[in-house]
Amino acid sequence: MRDGRMRSLLADLARFVLVGGLGLVLDVVVFNLLRQSSLTDGHVGGAVLIAKALAASLAIMANWAGNRWWTFRAHRRSNAVSEAVMFFVVSLVGSGISLLCLAVSHYVLDLTSVLADNVSANVIGLALGSAFRFLVARTWIFRDRGARLTSDAAAALPIGGGR
Repeated sequence: MRDGRMRSLLADLARFVLVGGLGLVLDVVVFNLLRQSSLTDGHVGGAVLIAKALAASLAIMANWAGNRWWTFRAHRRSNAVSEAVMFFVVSLVGSGISLLCLAVSHYVLDLTSVLADNVSANVIGLALGSAFRFLVARTWIFRDRGARLTSDAAAALPIGGGR
């Protein structure tokens, strides 16, 4: 990989991590507020999963805004609604990874403490989900369409043309 592309990748990754870090704080705070208030296991069936889904949804919206206007600002799509829907769908899959980790830990392994819920959902699950989201965001949602057009145009040139 060329130095310029590597620097671009690392810069995108650093911004993505910072935006995601803010989303993580939002996610964890909302999750724990909900888990400690009305959405406790004793009051609502599946409460821990509902709390996590609500917290993740708020974090997804915040992350899309941060990634659209900062991380991938040079590659954002002209249709913000379409981009937001794509980002939300991809993020739901990433959040599904987190929910799966939480469900296995909480309901299968019977690790039901607040600490266990946070480790499974907000450490393991978010790390795996974030890696998935970055890969898909950079290669599909916010991909560098200009670079692709340039390589497509170069491929269309006759052999030796323009060199």
